[in-house]
Amino acid sequence: MIDKETLKQKVLSRKPQSYWLSTTEETEYPALNEDIKADIAIIGGGMVGISCAYLLRNENLRIVILEADRILQGTTGHTTAKVTSQHNIIYSKIQHQLGNELARQYAEANESAIKLITTTTKELGINCDLVPQYAYVYTQEDKHIQTISDEVRAAADVGIAADYVEELPLGLPIKAAVRFANQAQFHPRKYLLALAKEITEKGISIFEESRIVDIEEDGPYLLTTQQGKKIQAKKVIIASHYPFYNKDGLYFSRIYTERSYVVAVKSADDYPGGMYISYEDPTRSLRSQSTPEGELILVGGENHKTGQAKDTLKNYEALIDFAFDKFKVEDIPYHWSTQDCMTHDSVPYVGYFAENSPNLYLATGYGKWGMTNSTASAMIIKDLILNGKSPWQDVYSPSRKASVTSAKSFIVENLNVAEKFIAGKLSPPDSPLNTTCTHMGCELTWNTAEKTWDCPCHGSRFSEKGDIIEGPAVSPLEADHDVNTVEKLIKDDF
Repeated sequence: MIDKETLKQKVLSRKPQSYWLSTTEETEYPALNEDIKADIAIIGGGMVGISCAYLLRNENLRIVILEADRILQGTTGHTTAKVTSQHNIIYSKIQHQLGNELARQYAEANESAIKLITTTTKELGINCDLVPQYAYVYTQEDKHIQTISDEVRAAADVGIAADYVEELPLGLPIKAAVRFANQAQFHPRKYLLALAKEITEKGISIFEESRIVDIEEDGPYLLTTQQGKKIQAKKVIIASHYPFYNKDGLYFSRIYTERSYVVAVKSADDYPGGMYISYEDPTRSLRSQSTPEGELILVGGENHKTGQAKDTLKNYEALIDFAFDKFKVEDIPYHWSTQDCMTHDSVPYVGYFAENSPNLYLATGYGKWGMTNSTASAMIIKDLILNGKSPWQDVYSPSRKASVTSAKSFIVENLNVAEKFIAGKLSPPDSPLNTTCTHMGCELTWNTAEKTWDCPCHGSRFSEKGDIIEGPAVSPLEADHDVNTVEKLIKDDF
């Protein structure tokens, strides 16, 4: 048996690497190098953008996808890839906050997303490791048994095959769990790269390294890339994860970001199947993945608000400790982290960007359940574009009214942003970079595990040299000319 501390040192001395990215080829779509016109411009080449284009591919529309970096390398390339309508405890929460009808819409949208992924995989003959699974939310505490019971009832009320169980195939001691049938897992990049190939063969253009930095609304929308190229579009879909454009919507005050972590474990144990997540904190998420070198167990969790962890290496260490407690660990060949946008009522914002913008669409806030929510988002936006309505538009509407619970969350999260903004101004870090976020002026924090500058206010992230990794920022940091000093500080982790 390998020594845990030795393996920790080995793993954490390496740069984080996603299994999904390391087992698929990089894309090489061109950057936009001329002004163009389109019927629909999709900002963002993640799961939503690619899926939207796929669903619209046969509608005789001029569609372009504009990706700031390379497609499918952001959150989509760093997920745990559970294809499930079970989003921790969600249906009883929606019933309580928004009512049973909207809970039913949410369930139907996500169950439909599972079916769409499954049928698309079969129709296109995609080898993406799609495997049917049960999905479980479990608790190890007596005080949460009623919460689990309520979720079973709520899920059944909205038509989901849900059961109450008191044991897990995994062998973890639990007090109670809710089990969903007919769920799945897959390799997200294998699936989506096949969709990207399909849409380009249908005449849809993908432009990489073409970050959109401005949107003008007079007449047709006019988008501008960082390189100054213009795209005139009748309709625009903002699918860029955190929306950089905030006119009317004020989404920077309605969304916050959280990071979470994964270690991919080789174990001498046989994994019994199933996808699992704990209800209580610290969150622990489990699923397996077959590989040519044998089975991996993906152990996830350790979530925190972006830019608000003292030492992110400790998050990986905690997952490694958990893995050693539960499995006969032989190696950890991959580890990675990701972040997602969270809304105050746990339901994404999908639909019209604002009530007075019928040709501008938005999809964001998947709450770490992006495989089905992204697919459902694409289905909703496709319906809005083609039919002017969707059967699930009300629950996902960005203009929906806030419940009392989500209003309280709104206040708490925005007080947190204000606190971090002021704290940063009082004690800026000692760095040769200007470490003020170019989005709204919050002071950045250094991420020890990823070697990045992270914004504790709105989740923008920058490389050690100041290049944008994740928005909503659209401008890089200004770097000191003394590159040797920058590199020394990075090496020493301050």
